[in-house]
Amino acid sequence: MTRNVLYYGREEPLPEKIPLRAGPLSLIFEQGLLRYVRLGDSEILRAVYAAVRDANWGTLPNRISNLSVQRGAGTFQIRYDVENRQGGIDFRWAGSITGDERGTVVFRMKGKAHSTFRKNRIGLCVLHPMDCAGRPCTVEKTGGSRQSGAFPLYISPHQPFFDIAAITHEVAPGIAAEVRFSGEVFEMEDQRNWTDASFKTYCTPLSLPFPAEIKAGTEIDQSVTLTLRGTVPEVPARAAGGAVSIGFSDLGARPLPAIGLGIAGHGGAPGEKEVERLKALHLSHLRADLRLSDISTVERACAESEALGLPLEAALFLSGAAPDELRRLAEHLARRKPRIARWLVFHEAEKSTRPEWVALAREHLSGHDRAAAFVSGTNAYFTELNRERPETALLDGACFSINPQVHAFDNDTLVENLAAQAAAVASAHQFLGALPVVISPVTLTPRFNPSATGPDAAPPPGDLPSQVDPRQMSLFGAGWTAGSLKHLAEAGVASVTYYETSGWHGVMETGTGSALPQRFQSIPGGVFPLYHVLADAGEFRGGEVLPSRSSHPLQAEVLVLRREGHLRILVASFQPEVQSVRLSAAALGRSVRLRTLDETSAARAMAAPEQFRQEPGQLIEITGQELELSLRPYAVARIDTSLKESP
Repeated sequence: MTRNVLYYGREEPLPEKIPLRAGPLSLIFEQGLLRYVRLGDSEILRAVYAAVRDANWGTLPNRISNLSVQRGAGTFQIRYDVENRQGGIDFRWAGSITGDERGTVVFRMKGKAHSTFRKNRIGLCVLHPMDCAGRPCTVEKTGGSRQSGAFPLYISPHQPFFDIAAITHEVAPGIAAEVRFSGEVFEMEDQRNWTDASFKTYCTPLSLPFPAEIKAGTEIDQSVTLTLRGTVPEVPARAAGGAVSIGFSDLGARPLPAIGLGIAGHGGAPGEKEVERLKALHLSHLRADLRLSDISTVERACAESEALGLPLEAALFLSGAAPDELRRLAEHLARRKPRIARWLVFHEAEKSTRPEWVALAREHLSGHDRAAAFVSGTNAYFTELNRERPETALLDGACFSINPQVHAFDNDTLVENLAAQAAAVASAHQFLGALPVVISPVTLTPRFNPSATGPDAAPPPGDLPSQVDPRQMSLFGAGWTAGSLKHLAEAGVASVTYYETSGWHGVMETGTGSALPQRFQSIPGGVFPLYHVLADAGEFRGGEVLPSRSSHPLQAEVLVLRREGHLRILVASFQPEVQSVRLSAAALGRSVRLRTLDETSAARAMAAPEQFRQEPGQLIEITGQELELSLRPYAVARIDTSLKESP
């Protein structure tokens, strides 16, 4: 296993990040897109890019050639060519991006269809960062009129702004940023609906029919122009990298949510060693998807629940024959008598479940396990719950699922989107009141496409299915899991289900190993690094999570657990280079134990997890005001201390 595979699951090196200056602005160019447009420490735009999206909303990869980057003192000019080819789609375009000493940035794409194909969207997109939530803005319409408004504070179920020619918002006292669009009609959506940490302004209104045919020879010419308004002082560029300061507080502690896993989708039952390792996670439940037309799914769920000693989180997928399905299920349960933590009630024909199905499930199943909760909402994303909000009278909780790559797939985007998980929970609480929020499941990739207009294409021979991400078995996957649990727990979720027990989507590999070992390079019979994150949290089951902060959350995040006088801090680095992290020593006591999961320890942690978990870690005596850690790429550090030693 090479370092890159261990770091993030693939042999390929990460794309080059080219730092740029446009007068007072700093920004990054990476593989055809602009990222992190900042005025000092203030982020103006998260990204500007062009996308070609097919009839199922799939985003075609950019094949870039003829890249030219010229940089001056506070200016730059970039030119490149892009091919978007996949299946019958052949679209090619030229990109140009310029920045001047006044802070004006222009991004232009000029392209042509070289085949006739169906598309849902082709054009430029602008991402305003999630931190804009609640801020005032002004929208200029294509006819010239102006609309005063604000970026939504809570997640807007539908587009907050339509028919956009320009949008302006204040980025510092007396300084505004205007983003002007040309070449198409643009509108905005709140991407936090899909746990993206941004507001996206895109072309081609959704009110138009889609997918739409684009004929060979059709040309597209669009541009986006960012201009600063007001007197802009000289602003130093934000320092890249540097030490990350992390801290935490007693105020606002939340109970650690119930944590579970899903039954493995590969169909194999866990062996004796797998059962032993799964029990060591101290899980609260096991999710099973029950298609009630096939009673064998119920039988398998009962068997694995018994083997692991866990109650089921039983996801019911009802059909038009729901009364008969529920009657047969109740009869089967009366014989097997499994414990049920909660019922997740869905209907195969509905994105968000109507209340009559919950009432029907209660009628047939409430007598089986009176401790079981009845939960409903959606098996898809928060957007479905937000757009079709459930009636709460019959519910003991509401649910939705999460994955971080509905729209983009690179490491940085996955890290950015961690904070949006908390935003989705906060918005859910806003309309659900005190009703508990259940997240089920959290996965790295979409399990299915709820917006598809046709079947997905099969992967080429030798390629992984689109639902499989090799980062599942990487150090990056472990750090991402720690960040996800931090944000969901601090937001107050009642329960969260991660991944599956084993296989490509699991916390460990099967005994036979990966079916495509060149693409998913796991250790047969070993665990994945994220197993240890869940085990570290599971050992604090019944404890609480303390609110914590990172000075640079895109570089490193922190999860703080407390239980019975003991404190455990997980620090995850998201960087491909060594990262310095500093913690105030005031709350750490006189000494700590440090155990690090990184390139020096990952092999034994994956191959022999029992021995790794028994390692006490390095004893560190604290003498100064700070504890400073030097973390290798994508490392996860575990810091343990006793609160009884605190001064």
